[in-house]
Amino acid sequence: MTVFSAYSDEEILDYLKSQVKTGTVVTDEATLRKQSFNPNATGGETGLARAFVEVADVEDIQGVLRTARKFHIAVIPQTTFSSTVIGSDGLTGAIILSTRKMNQILEISKEDSVAVVEPGVVNGDLDKEARKQGLFYAPDPGSKPFSSIGGNVSTNAGGMSTVRYGATKDNVLGLKAVLADGRVVKLGGRTLKQAFGYDLTQLFVGSEGTLGIIYEVTVKLMPIPLGQSVMGVAFFSDMTALAQGVTAIRMSGVYPTMLEALDGNTVVALDKYEKTHYADNSGAMLIFRLEGGSPENVQVVRDLLDKYHGQNVTVTTDEKEEADLEQLRRDILPAVFAGRNHLMEDMAMPLSKLAPMMDYLQELGQKLGITIYTAGHAGDGNVHPTFVWDKDVDEVPEVIIEALRQTFWKTLELGGTISGEHAVGMLKNQWNNPELGETVDQLQHQIKTLFDPMNLLNPKRKID
Repeated sequence: MTVFSAYSDEEILDYLKSQVKTGTVVTDEATLRKQSFNPNATGGETGLARAFVEVADVEDIQGVLRTARKFHIAVIPQTTFSSTVIGSDGLTGAIILSTRKMNQILEISKEDSVAVVEPGVVNGDLDKEARKQGLFYAPDPGSKPFSSIGGNVSTNAGGMSTVRYGATKDNVLGLKAVLADGRVVKLGGRTLKQAFGYDLTQLFVGSEGTLGIIYEVTVKLMPIPLGQSVMGVAFFSDMTALAQGVTAIRMSGVYPTMLEALDGNTVVALDKYEKTHYADNSGAMLIFRLEGGSPENVQVVRDLLDKYHGQNVTVTTDEKEEADLEQLRRDILPAVFAGRNHLMEDMAMPLSKLAPMMDYLQELGQKLGITIYTAGHAGDGNVHPTFVWDKDVDEVPEVIIEALRQTFWKTLELGGTISGEHAVGMLKNQWNNPELGETVDQLQHQIKTLFDPMNLLNPKRKID
């Protein structure tokens, strides 16, 4: 089909460059390919962007959006570009708006127990700076060492400590953003309570860049707990037995800050990767942590693990041993992914349905003749099954697609969600109607239209 464009690419790019006063506009193909196609995401290339813009301030953001409105061009927000659900990959002819250089910690207030940061600040860097003042930033996704606060807010990232401190949404007090029409909005603030107006702050958390460009975030900080941190491991015959033990610990009143589950397949992969021998113990592994754990609380956990047939229980207060256990948990992904194509999924279950979901995944793998590696944040019901296939096969095999489809339907049947903390992106945006229902699905689109009537901000993501 012949299209007669009103403006040439050269005219569009010249205008864009005139609107970005402080940041940089890059158009060379190597950079565009690097920033358009994320190797962390599975699902194929979505399209080569027209320009990659690293903004430096609010005026730059407004300039990019002004360009987008004038020429009807999609804008793809990025920070550290670590989405696994095709949430910030390029689209053909789009402008990628990167806030990764807006990476300053603007304030850490011990008195108010808050931090004010730009979106490009890395989660782990904020936590390190807060700890220098006796505070810490609680959300700790597996990507903590490299993912940004802006990305965490856009996807409502979770992590290992969600069981105690909640996900990102539970730690965001306020934010500032530029809307699609260029207006600047301040949402929320730095108070721990706020009941005025509709809660637009939480509407933006998890919106995946589809409602506005976040340029400042105010987050809650916590005081570092008194007492000694305690970590440990226990082994179970299978994931169902582990889930039952986790439920008992969670209801015991000891308030663990980590309850991480690894199935037998995952433990075997870790042993191969780490040169360890954990798989010799049993079919499933639990890694747990108690902050400021008293001897009484540690004993409660030991007794419960014994009651629910936990084996080879070890507990440590040694900082190096704790760090090694934490690293072991973070090494799950490279261990499972090693030398293979993969899709790691992200369901969250009602806590009472965690064990049935574990059983189902094992049965599904046997039925379809594939190996499913299952790990997750057992304390909050977040399950991460990983489906792998041969590295030489570029397309996702049909058996893997069918495994995902059946997994998603089973999740919904059990009252869960098919996106617990990794967001929706383009990988799962066709499931809005099955998960949300027709009425809520329509409301989602109406909200999107209110904030972004020209559908410029991260189109095709979150909702299709």
